[in-house]
This record gives sequence, C-alpha cells and structure tokens, in this order.
Amino acid sequence: MRAGPRPVGDMVNRLGLRQPQVSKHLRVLSDAGLVDVRVDAQRRIYALRPAPLQELEVWIERYRRLWEANFQRLDALLDELKTNQKARVRRKG
Repeated sequence: MRAGPRPVGDMVNRLGLRQPQVSKHLRVLSDAGLVDVRVDAQRRIYALRPAPLQELEVWIERYRRLWEANFQRLDALLDELKTNQKARVRRKG
C-alpha cells in the first residue's frame, strides 16, 4: 500500500497469504484508523492514511533517540569488557 491503494486480491497475491488472513489484518488496520477502504464494484480497495502514521513516527522518534543512546553506551561497555578479557587471556598465556 506504500505505492498506492491496493485491492485485497492484489495483497493476497503479493503476501502469499490467504484472503481471510489479509482481510482480518486490514480490518484491524482500518479499525485503528491507519487505512481507508472504498468499495469498487465487488472489490475493496485499501489505502494508507499517512497522518496517523506520521504522528506515530514523531512519537517513536523520541524513543528511538533514547534507545540509540542506550545502545551506544552498551556497545562501549561491551568493547571495554572484550578488551579487558583479551588482556587477561594474554597475561595468562
């Protein structure tokens, strides 16, 4: 749906899932306000609603920065532990 509105059948083929599975997921996304649906004869066409996804991205970005800082500190600690371990092995050997 990123490239544009899609009928359910197209998503079934692209995802390799059965139609009831895809429809169930789309219903959840629709209920959450993340997609719009329109009826075109016998087909249902789904499209992403960008506004709620943009709001989600803004919210996630705050946490992403927090986690990135934590991961950087963890990486530094792991590097320090590896260096200390290598030094201990050299002293023993």
